[in-house]
Amino acid sequence: MPPHCDAIDGPVVKAARRALEELDVNIILPYVKKDGEDEVHRAFERAVAVRSDGLEARNLADLYFFETVVRVHRAGEGAPYTGLKPAGLDVGPVIPVAERAIESGSPDELISLLTDILRSELASRFRTAMELKASAGQAIADAREYVEAMLGLQVYSHSLYTAMRARPHGEGAEGHAD
Repeated sequence: MPPHCDAIDGPVVKAARRALEELDVNIILPYVKKDGEDEVHRAFERAVAVRSDGLEARNLADLYFFETVVRVHRAGEGAPYTGLKPAGLDVGPVIPVAERAIESGSPDELISLLTDILRSELASRFRTAMELKASAGQAIADAREYVEAMLGLQVYSHSLYTAMRARPHGEGAEGHAD
């Protein structure tokens, strides 16, 4: 996953910022697992307690709260916390489209993007395998090249299938039942 949840302009920090602005810790709690709630509550109380002590104290308290929430969120994903990432990082083409889909209530743009990429990748890999298949019987080196492309297509396809059947974010690696 590209940096996103740990970015200063990512969804976790946006929710944490809203929680502080609205003085409502419940806004951020959905972003952490149940076993992280107490730590987030304590960090929230500490941050709120000093935010009114001037701009420098407010900025420091906010940063402390953001770092705590992102660290607890990442722990819930089973991922290490490597610090807050700056705003504006390139998260690739899919996340912004997925965010727009959620905001608009329509998956159409996301479906189009992903199916176009999938169609193009599969067609290219298949075409390569078929081109190599034509000369696979001529020499061992040619046959090996074909086998690599053929098995590569199969493994790539299986990896896609596994990813498509994966559980939602943060729920482990087991896939859905067929």
